[in-house]
Amino acid sequence: MAVSEGAVLEALGRLALPDGGDLVSRDMVRAVTVDGESVRFVIEAPNPDIARQMEPLRKAAEEIVGALDGVSSVSVALTAHGPAPAPQKEPPSLKIGGHPKPQQGPMKVAGVKSIIAIGSGKGGVGKSTVSSNLAVALAKQGRRVGLLDADIYGPSQPRMMGVNKRPASPDGKTIIPLKSHGVTIMSIGFMLEEDQAVVWRGPMLMGALQQMLGQVQWGELDVLLVDLPPGTGDVQLTLCQKTEISGAIVVSTPQDVALLDARKALNMFDNLKTPVLGLIENMSTYVCPSCGHEAHLFGHGGVASEAEKLGVPLLGALPIDLDTRLAGDGGRPIAAGDGPMAEAYARIADGLVRGGMA
Repeated sequence: MAVSEGAVLEALGRLALPDGGDLVSRDMVRAVTVDGESVRFVIEAPNPDIARQMEPLRKAAEEIVGALDGVSSVSVALTAHGPAPAPQKEPPSLKIGGHPKPQQGPMKVAGVKSIIAIGSGKGGVGKSTVSSNLAVALAKQGRRVGLLDADIYGPSQPRMMGVNKRPASPDGKTIIPLKSHGVTIMSIGFMLEEDQAVVWRGPMLMGALQQMLGQVQWGELDVLLVDLPPGTGDVQLTLCQKTEISGAIVVSTPQDVALLDARKALNMFDNLKTPVLGLIENMSTYVCPSCGHEAHLFGHGGVASEAEKLGVPLLGALPIDLDTRLAGDGGRPIAAGDGPMAEAYARIADGLVRGGMA
């Protein structure tokens, strides 16, 4: 005669547990199955740690049920409740922009030794190209370098540095910057689709800049380069008035129209008591790759003359170079490789390091 489920449970009820009760009264027996003379059931422990200590009890349960009349085989499995799955948390909402928070005096960015603003009086002079390549050139010389893309309306560093994903934020406030080519980077472009416009008034720009300086975990940096937007507006004012910066570099082409606006940028930094560390003449010359003829498409020597007039260094003169443009569009700055243009940026970086500016 086949054994009944009730008889199995009655037998298991005689197995006392060390801490009181038995398997049945403690509701630890599951899935009792009687198939002719075969019996199967599961003992479920409260947690994995207790289950690991219950092997002797499992064997005892197997023996006591196996001794019942009509039972020829017993299979007893030992399992345990797993910990309840942690509820899936929504990632914290990280928002950039908003009105700036009040602060007492100029802010010092934690862990950053030197902050250098890279500005220009007008757009189209290659300021962002210079910023990305100079950052990479400084990193190649062993400096710990950060690059902040403060051109809120036209962020181009994600493309030029070859990285474009949303920064992590463990708490919705702290921002973990990204890294590329040995440079720590933050840009408003990481927070937006590539073709999405930023439509903000001045206070939103100021708040965004304050966040990207104060909430980003820059780590320990020798120098943080800030790629400014063109002109003399809110971002420049906020950076120079609200942050402790070491100085500024102004980029211009030698063209008279560009120099007119470069002088306005220089005048702005002077009014804001921000020292100008030097000037860089970009698109200084063009060398034909076929015949080697050198042409000065935008004039020549205008930036050098301006630097001499102001008594500040001319940090470098950079030619128009197709490979530089292609490298920037491809996300690998020309300074990351070898060749004449990489050497030109290396010379500028070396001058900043030897001058104690970076």
